[in-house]
Amino acid sequence: MEHEIFIIDDETDLLDTVKDIFKNEREYRFKGIRTETIENALKNIPELFIIHEDTAQKPVLELCKQIRADEDNSITPIIVVSSNYDKQHRLDILECAVEYFIIKPIDRDYIFHTIKNIVRLLNTNRRVSPLTGLPGNVQIHAELKKRLANRDEFAVLYFDLDNFKAYNDVYGFVKGDEIIKFTARTILKHVNESESEESFVGHIGGDDFVAIIDNNKYEEVCQDIIAEFDAKVEDYFTEEDAKRGYIEVANRKNIIEQFPLTSISIGVVAVETKRFHNILEIGEVGAQIKHIAKTIMGSSYAIDRRKND
Repeated sequence: MEHEIFIIDDETDLLDTVKDIFKNEREYRFKGIRTETIENALKNIPELFIIHEDTAQKPVLELCKQIRADEDNSITPIIVVSSNYDKQHRLDILECAVEYFIIKPIDRDYIFHTIKNIVRLLNTNRRVSPLTGLPGNVQIHAELKKRLANRDEFAVLYFDLDNFKAYNDVYGFVKGDEIIKFTARTILKHVNESESEESFVGHIGGDDFVAIIDNNKYEEVCQDIIAEFDAKVEDYFTEEDAKRGYIEVANRKNIIEQFPLTSISIGVVAVETKRFHNILEIGEVGAQIKHIAKTIMGSSYAIDRRKND
């Protein structure tokens, strides 16, 4: 994967130095940006901005605020390189949500590892759901592969919300995000309370979650999650909708349709030694059993207990 880093430098001394430091790191691409072209640079959303204060034609605080004010770059890391030693100046810059202030003359090893560590942290964070803070698909796959390789016996729980699209259509995506976060908290709470050794909860995306727990504790966990979900999900509806037990949504033909309140479906795959050869097979069975759970009205769970042939 190539990492694109923009260096705001109205001369080329910093750009040339950093390129030389990273000459053996082919996946890093550094591009020099003049202050007058920063608006165009913002549109490209690099992984990292480095500002050379000594050559910038705008005050560095103004540049930092300009980057942070851009919606697409509001969380893009910034490094400021400067020969200004004044402590208050450095604090003013750091208060603009700038990650690092590096004082010149540049220590080649220091800036090398600073840039590498920021990029590593970015790649790590991309594997985590920004909404729930739970591990994403990369870690989910790694966990399943590890357990298969170790020939562990375990259960995989696949979670999905019912009538969630209708909820988003009525209440909007912001409210929908709140239900997703509530779902994550509920799953995490009861998986942790199960005292399952090396339990794991991941966020596949949207309203889809996965949990991995010991093979003999999954049914109680499913029951506890459903009980709490059903008891508290009404808090995310208006009193009127919660009381009547459904919401009304106009379809594409402008015909009003009724949808039950959001519920949760859980498909459970009991993984026994040698039953599955890879995680794709587990996922296929998980999708099938979760579909069965979703055919049942309201919150429910279904379990695949098939044994080895």
